[in-house]
Amino acid sequence: MLSRNLIVVFLVITCSSYAQQPGQVIVHDPVLISADDKYYLFATGDGIDVWSSTDLENWSKQAPVFPESPTWAKREVPTFKGHIWAPDIHYFNGLYYLYYSISAFGKNTSCIGLATNPTLNPQDSGFKWTDRGKVIQSIPGKTNWNAIDPNLVFDESGHPFLAFGSFWDGIKLVRLSRDGMRTEDDLLTIPTLASRKINRRAPNPPAIDNNPVDAGGNAVEAPFIFKRGGYYYLFASIDYCCKGAASTYKMIVGRAKKVTGPYLDDQGKDLASAGGKLLLAGDSRWHGVGHNAVIKLEEDDYLVFHGYDAQDQGKPKLRIEKLKWDNKGWPLLINNELSNQ
Repeated sequence: MLSRNLIVVFLVITCSSYAQQPGQVIVHDPVLISADDKYYLFATGDGIDVWSSTDLENWSKQAPVFPESPTWAKREVPTFKGHIWAPDIHYFNGLYYLYYSISAFGKNTSCIGLATNPTLNPQDSGFKWTDRGKVIQSIPGKTNWNAIDPNLVFDESGHPFLAFGSFWDGIKLVRLSRDGMRTEDDLLTIPTLASRKINRRAPNPPAIDNNPVDAGGNAVEAPFIFKRGGYYYLFASIDYCCKGAASTYKMIVGRAKKVTGPYLDDQGKDLASAGGKLLLAGDSRWHGVGHNAVIKLEEDDYLVFHGYDAQDQGKPKLRIEKLKWDNKGWPLLINNELSNQ
């Protein structure tokens, strides 16, 4: 079973049937955690979709996290209609922390919120999601980054940080308070960890007036930071999702000795300046593979992500592949079964 503090992955599950298996489950941007002898999957969806499984193969749909949308969300994002993106789940401070994204599609009118629960078992008498409100917000014309795709990570001392970001000035990292419920950094100067633009190591100045900086061209998002040995590994998705079989998502990775970076690829190039070791691209069947997480199952590490199935109308589906590590400590896929299902 997964350890309780392990985790993450982002998904959208639009399939309503039961006993769905990897390669069949329709998902996008997953988050996965183990608790009380079950696996729980959180996903983009109305109120945040939730699924459970005892074997990572057969999945049952649960009630959404939010039967009614958070009251603050409509105020901060006027176009919000209840569809919540890219959750991230961790066990921390005696509670399950669920970070989530509220956003106007294609704009950086966005917020990352937080909900907590003492248990994930809906049959437990203590089961109750408590919304803690927004943790961080991006505003067109004020911030040149997009507050979506959260990922909680801890430094060597156990202090929490939040990686996040999509397009604009790329992947960002902000220091959180000890309880993980608010930010501590100056939000106008937080560093860029990954970008597809050259020479973006220094924080980018905010957009000015009422004209937000165009997000076009900097196609990087969905950060996931995984600690292994003496390194923090930053995984991210580049190019484009959400286009069915025409999607071009790919996964890249870099690593750093400190959670704050710099994250370098296997050639020594900084991910903040268009670096990144290619981990996985699509093939003839599975297009646009990305928005991944890495999880540890007993002694093995696995890559969890979605891919668009060109043999099934480009539907996004759950993929789970075993990760190996080469003699220099870089992740790679062995016996890749992307085309075998």
